[in-house]
Amino acid sequence: MGDIFEGPFYIKQKEGNIVSDMDGEKVMLSISNGKYYNLGKIGGVIWDLIEKPISYLELVDSLVNNYDVDRGECEQQVLSFLESLKKEELIEIKEGSIM
Repeated sequence: MGDIFEGPFYIKQKEGNIVSDMDGEKVMLSISNGKYYNLGKIGGVIWDLIEKPISYLELVDSLVNNYDVDRGECEQQVLSFLESLKKEELIEIKEGSIM
């Protein structure tokens, strides 16, 4: 993955997005860039979990504990999703201690 995910890190939502539930999936409008995003069901769960700063390990632990998913697969999918959110400037990432 990218170099933005080296070592322990914390993730949180950036402010300025309007999020709504539609048929069990989260959709979002970014006020800053005017784009719409369909986060999907699990993406919506992740979005809710990163409302406040959370460590990457806590995020993965929560998903593994609540869904029937292999930890390695979960980590890979979460990193990919976070990279997409970071690329669109929808989240903040801080290495080391909590934000």
